[in-house]
Amino acid sequence: MVIETSGARKTAVARATIKEGKGRIRINGVPIEIYQPELSKLKMLEPITLAGERIGKVDISVNTRGGGVMGQAEAARTAISRALVDFFKDQDLEKTFKEYDRSLLVNDVRRKLPKKPGGAGARKKKQKSYR
Repeated sequence: MVIETSGARKTAVARATIKEGKGRIRINGVPIEIYQPELSKLKMLEPITLAGERIGKVDISVNTRGGGVMGQAEAARTAISRALVDFFKDQDLEKTFKEYDRSLLVNDVRRKLPKKPGGAGARKKKQKSYR
């Protein structure tokens, strides 16, 4: 049985494929044990540590694109979590993920505020010196 799921954060999208195996996890073809940077690796390992012993029975392959390093990491953790819940069809696992952090199963809908005229960004405006 092979299950494909996806996760997203800002402009980053991750697709996870899960199948029976020996517990191998690859992110963009790189084993998660040697994935860099360390902070994003730890972010992606959260659903794996919460799942516990079951991880030894499955192989997970994640492909990410778009966004930055942390956006891809958060998209990947959502995709991994959804894949595990779909593969094992376990309500307890889903409940554990939701109690730990709801964004493990639900995409983050927040986006960057668009730039407005008269300033450098969305909120910043040109200074006035006459007041």
